Amino acid sequence: MSQRVEAHKSKKRKHAAATAVDISVAEPSTKRPKKDKEAKRLAKEQAKLDKGKFRATDDAFRVVRASLTVTVPPVFAADLRGGVEEMLDSMLMRYIPALQGVVLAHDRLEFLDKVATIKADCPFAICKVALDATVWSPQVGMKLAGKINLCSPDHISLLVHRTFNVSIPRHHITTDEYEFEYGPAENDPEFGAGEAGKDPATGAEGQVEGGGRWVHKVTGTKLGDEDGYLEFTVIGLTIANQMLSLVGSIQPDPFSPAHVPKAPVTTATKAAQSVSRPDTVMLSEKEVDALIEEGQDSDEEEDAFQRLGRMADEAEAAERRKQEVAQEEARKEKKRKRRESKAQDRTADEEDVLGEKKSKKKRKS
Repeated sequence: MSQRVEAHKSKKRKHAAATAVDISVAEPSTKRPKKDKEAKRLAKEQAKLDKGKFRATDDAFRVVRASLTVTVPPVFAADLRGGVEEMLDSMLMRYIPALQGVVLAHDRLEFLDKVATIKADCPFAICKVALDATVWSPQVGMKLAGKINLCSPDHISLLVHRTFNVSIPRHHITTDEYEFEYGPAENDPEFGAGEAGKDPATGAEGQVEGGGRWVHKVTGTKLGDEDGYLEFTVIGLTIANQMLSLVGSIQPDPFSPAHVPKAPVTTATKAAQSVSRPDTVMLSEKEVDALIEEGQDSDEEEDAFQRLGRMADEAEAAERRKQEVAQEEARKEKKRKRRESKAQDRTADEEDVLGEKKSKKKRKS
């Protein structure tokens, strides 16, 4: 009986020890509660949103309700709506002055007349339509952000929305804070060893750095954020072949006259300034010698083509002067002959008059 009681007690002790071990193992669990995971996920999403606020350029996008006249080719006579949409599609990604922006999309097409018009013998159908056009219309003074894709000592090139080109000239870069750092040469052995596993056209962060980059003079950090995006102010629009590109500035006061580039002073400019002096100004011998030396230097700087062109111009001018002299001499000769003929006619008339007088006197006598 006592043996059974002892066995029962030993089983209870073993069961209690196993339970204590399970509890002690379960206490240091590293599993995070669901609330912490959810909070972490929300924090990441908020960080993404905050990061995207820096690159927000939605102000340049707008929807315009426009009405226009479209000429539809006769091939779309059976489907005028399809023809109009085809014509509107040809306007996409082009700068339309009437809309003051680049057309990105069109929607809600509506015909303003129930029938199309055909004038005279022209086979094209004229349709008046209205539509909603989504345009990208940046304005001067607007702040945008683009990704740097090229750096050079003269300018920085960016892409806005991976589509639209932006150029920031040197005089609109804060050169008092940033300086251009040239990249390694392609034939540099260190460059070849370090960049063997990378694309030679693109840097580690997707930014083209083969030709160099703009870095801070003190800290050495590159211009732009970690992803290569740079915020700028629009100071000009360039439209060529219905394509829009922007001119930007990262100066704190982009419209200041101090950022307007000055024309370089060349030898030709100095010579023109010296020639434009009034005749009453007396030049000293030193000034005359200096002017002669500048003229000689400018002649030495001329290349062969410029010299040939100048010689051809001089020969043409000399030939023109010869022709003018010959024409002047011919005119003088004609005048001389005309005067001589008049003098001869006058003497002949006088002789006739004298002859008549003599004949009359003879008759009287």
